[in-house]
Parts: sequence; C-alpha cells; structure tokens
Amino acid sequence: MSTEEKSEVSQLKEKLFANTKNGAKRISEEDLTKADEFCEEYKNFLNSAKIEREAVRYAVTLAEDNGFTKFDFNKNYNPGDKVYVVNRNKAVILAVIGRKRSTEGVKLAIAHIDSPRLDLKPNPLYEANDLAFFKTHYYGGIKKYQWTTIPLSLHGVVMLKNGESVNVSFGEDDNDPCLCVTDLLPHLANQQMSNPMVKAFTGEDLNIIIGSRPFKDDKESELVKLNILKILNNKYGIIEEDFLSADLEAVPAFKARDVGFDASMIGAYGHDDRVCAYPALMAAIDCGVPENTVITVLTDKEEIGSDGNTGMQSKYLSYFIEDLAQQDGVEARHIITKSKCLSADVNAAFDPNYASVYEARNSSFINNGVVITKYTGHGGKYDTSDATAEFMSEIRTMLDDANIIWQSGELGKVDAGGGGTIAKYIANLNIDVVDLGVPVLSMHAPFEIVSKIDVYMAYKAFLKFFS
Repeated sequence: MSTEEKSEVSQLKEKLFANTKNGAKRISEEDLTKADEFCEEYKNFLNSAKIEREAVRYAVTLAEDNGFTKFDFNKNYNPGDKVYVVNRNKAVILAVIGRKRSTEGVKLAIAHIDSPRLDLKPNPLYEANDLAFFKTHYYGGIKKYQWTTIPLSLHGVVMLKNGESVNVSFGEDDNDPCLCVTDLLPHLANQQMSNPMVKAFTGEDLNIIIGSRPFKDDKESELVKLNILKILNNKYGIIEEDFLSADLEAVPAFKARDVGFDASMIGAYGHDDRVCAYPALMAAIDCGVPENTVITVLTDKEEIGSDGNTGMQSKYLSYFIEDLAQQDGVEARHIITKSKCLSADVNAAFDPNYASVYEARNSSFINNGVVITKYTGHGGKYDTSDATAEFMSEIRTMLDDANIIWQSGELGKVDAGGGGTIAKYIANLNIDVVDLGVPVLSMHAPFEIVSKIDVYMAYKAFLKFFS
C-alpha cells in the first residue's frame, strides 16, 4: 500500500471513527495547568464538606462571597441577579437570572451531596466488656468489609430540647483522636473467611469503638459508657437522650490526596457525587449573566432513592420554579416543559483489574474527559429515563464546539448489575435530561479515585451549558 493510500485511509478514519484517543494526550498545556489548579480548590472542598450539611454551608458561604443573596419570592429580579434557597440545611438551590424570560426555559445542573457512610442509630451508645461502642445503620450501597479497620470521623448536628443546634466534627483535626470499626484477626477468622463476601459482615457488625476507660473505680456498671457521655457533655453539652434528635454520620477521616507518581489523580472519600457537585457549583458562580436562567441544585438522599423532603422526589425544586413563574405571570409548567438539565452524576471508570464486568466499547475511562451516560438503570433499561437522540445531539455538539474532552459510557455489562441517578425524577417533570459527570474508580469505597483532567472537563461542560 502506498503512502498516498495510507494517508487516504487515515483521513477517512479521522473523519468517520469516534475519537477514543486518551484525553491526557489531547489536552492543551494551558488546560492541564488549569485542571491542576482547579483541583487544588476541589480538594479543599472535599476536606471541608464530608457530609451534605457541610457541603451546603460551604456552598452558601462561597455563593454569598460572590454576590448571591437569599431568594425572596416577593421580590422581582433582573438579569444577572444571583439568589439561593436552602432546604432544611441539607440541600441548596443556586440560581442566576437570565436575560430571557423564564418561559424560554431554564438550564439546570443537579448533583447530589450525600455519599455512602455509617449513620448512628437513634440509641447508639452502649458498653460491652469494658469497651464503649456506637451502633450504626449503614447508608447507601457499601461493601461492609471496606469500612472496618479504617480511621473514621464523626460529623453532623445534634438538636437539643431547648432548640439549640450543636454542630459536631470530630476526628478530622490531626490532633483529634479517631474512631474505628474493628475486625477479626486472620488467626481466628477461618469461618468468617469461608463465608461469601456479602455474609462476612452484617450491618449489625459495623459497631464503632469509641472508648475503653471507665469514669473511675466504682462498683457501678457501665462506667466506660458514663465516661464517654461525660466527655461528650463537656465538649458538646449533650446527654444520651439527645441522640434521638441528631443527624450524626461516621465517614472516613482521610484527607484528599494526589494519587500516582505523576499526581494525575485524586483519591478521597465522597467523590460520588461531590466531584460533580463542586464543578456545578463553580459553574453557577462563574457563569456571568446567562441568556437563560441557570439553576444549580445540590441535593440530598440520592444514595437511598432520592426519597424524603430533601431528595429529588420532593417538590422543593418545582416550588422554586413556580416562584420564578409567578414573577413572570405564567404557569410553572410552561417553564418546566422548555427547560433542560444535566444530571451531574458519576459513572464507573473501566478498571482493567476487574475487566470481566465491563463492556469496554461502552465504558468510560480515566483521563478521557467528562462522560455522558445516555441511560442508567439495570438489565432491560429498568429505572432509567433514557435521554432522547435530539438532546444527546445537542449536548455532544455543545461539548465539541467548546473543545471539551468527553466520552460516553454505560455502568458495566447489561446483566452485571446497574444503578440509577436523579435523571429519571427530572425526566418525570417533562424536562430533557441526560447524565453528565466524572468517571470514578472504586466507586462507593471509602477512598475513591478520579482524574484531575476529568474533573476540570466537568466544570468546563457545566459552564458552557450555562453560558
């Protein structure tokens, strides 16, 4: 074959084949530097916002520093005005009013800020054989064994009977002690290790050790428990009954760390889905005065089905859009029907160590940019929204026009399992929606891994969508 013929073949391939070249080879030096810089602030966010309440506080503080104010439904807003609404301290809406009337539709980016963890039970504190423990109820889909023998911190809020709110963050400071779930030594674990992985640990085994010293030498029982309560009372002013009105979550005490000799990746707890929440938040802050009103929603409860008044099956977003509609003297449905949404959520990055559960031609890969997931769900496309061809075309054209590195992906082989996002709940409102987010290695583990390039491309995608 001649050089000219090879050239013709190469040109035809370039024209017709999908571009699957590694994004790290395609990214400009300028964007690579920006990606590294952007991810330094993202790591600060991860370390500051281990739970949804902390993510909301972080977002509100950052928003107020950038000109956002609390939304007042009695007030008329002008293009460029920036507002926010907090829902029960566990979800937040940030909006920038656009030049066009709301009847032209709004642009939405919705990410969740809850992650798998160990929640304390309503009556968690007990003593057994001179050791004090917390009972937990795990939250979301976890491999239980991954949560043993790692340092844990405790975050959340305790509401006292007098109405006072006490914020708790214990175990994050380098000078703090940490907490831990114990495991059985290999020498005595023959029976445990012969069980299937799903039965090696039960939910009731995930008890957190929190102390071992008694209050003092006395004939009374439960003196270790008493000593722990005394410490908690001195530190937070709480008594045992206050656990009944508390949201307390045990999470890994790890800090976000660069991963690899090349520092190309970030390892941390909670990438799913704060790795999409932070870029969507920053896109709302950086979008200027958009044509259409833009809305970033950082929501709760996605990991357990989006139920409850702070999840996306709640009507709090619809109520906010109704307030916008009222200002323009129209019905909310006239806005909603013309609106478009990026469901900002992660996908499973292809892991060559576990290649058998992936279908490589339809998987997302680390460093290949932001991933579009047309549908999620499980075998037979159950529990998904399945974005339309028209909206998929619009989004990929947008990404290409902005020179954003992107890829498409599914969540593993058809019958290997599956999962869902909030996209289906947005689609049920009659809004065009597709999942767009960052591929993640070791998803739902206490220490997940993402690419810095992919994080930055997510930010560029949300910003382009808004602007």
